[in-house]
Amino acid sequence: MPFRVTDRRQETPDTWTLEMEGDGPLPFAPGQFTMLAAGGAGEVPISISGDPARPERLVHTVRAVGLATRAICAAEAGRVLSVRGPFGHGWPAPDAGGDFVVVAGGVGLAPVRGVIYAALQERARLDRLVLLYGGRAPDLLLYRDELEAWAARDDIDVALTVDAAGRSWHGSVGVVPKLVQRAEFDPARTTALVVGPEVMMRFTVAALAARGVPAERTYLSLERNMQCGVAQCGHCQLGPVLLCRDGPVLTYAEIGAAMAVRGL
Repeated sequence: MPFRVTDRRQETPDTWTLEMEGDGPLPFAPGQFTMLAAGGAGEVPISISGDPARPERLVHTVRAVGLATRAICAAEAGRVLSVRGPFGHGWPAPDAGGDFVVVAGGVGLAPVRGVIYAALQERARLDRLVLLYGGRAPDLLLYRDELEAWAARDDIDVALTVDAAGRSWHGSVGVVPKLVQRAEFDPARTTALVVGPEVMMRFTVAALAARGVPAERTYLSLERNMQCGVAQCGHCQLGPVLLCRDGPVLTYAEIGAAMAVRGL
């Protein structure tokens, strides 16, 4: 389907957020992705980072790392992009009670942004809502105005960290998994969502397990080389699953054994 870019804003030196509109709404679940393309530069899987309560507005946050993503990031307002989807299984709905803990690293905040919106809308059904987020440096954090607004609320606990920072940064310095050790939540009643670089996810899962969060209630969004989006090409195979069909969101109980195999 054709979608026209209505707004484009730069998040970091190499990352942009695009808002688009099509001929009608595109309902989606937080954590799903589309196959997005600009002209003849090829298409790539991009997580939907908008509000699921606003399906008339498709939002993607894209890091320019290759030919296709550079073409997408360069799309000015008025440019028409090609969209296929949405595809995949998303995050669990934040309506089961207990504590809801979201852990993200780098551009990994984009795939969980929609579920944070949903959790805030369903806040009365949750006990505690926690966001733990980190990046390599302060200027590489996504959605900084939104992070500040969330941190000012009294119904979500927000903790930020960076790997390295100058004197102007007054927050935590260190890796994201260390935030897990300090966060307040009830492990036995926690649903945890984790997304970011794979090494960050491995250490975060270990930190959550050390706190007592069950593997079947620890969800990860995994990234592989998706090319078709409909489980036909096999490029996104990870052990026994095809991530475009069976993921990208899976529990650690389902995928932990495959993630532990070096080079898989």
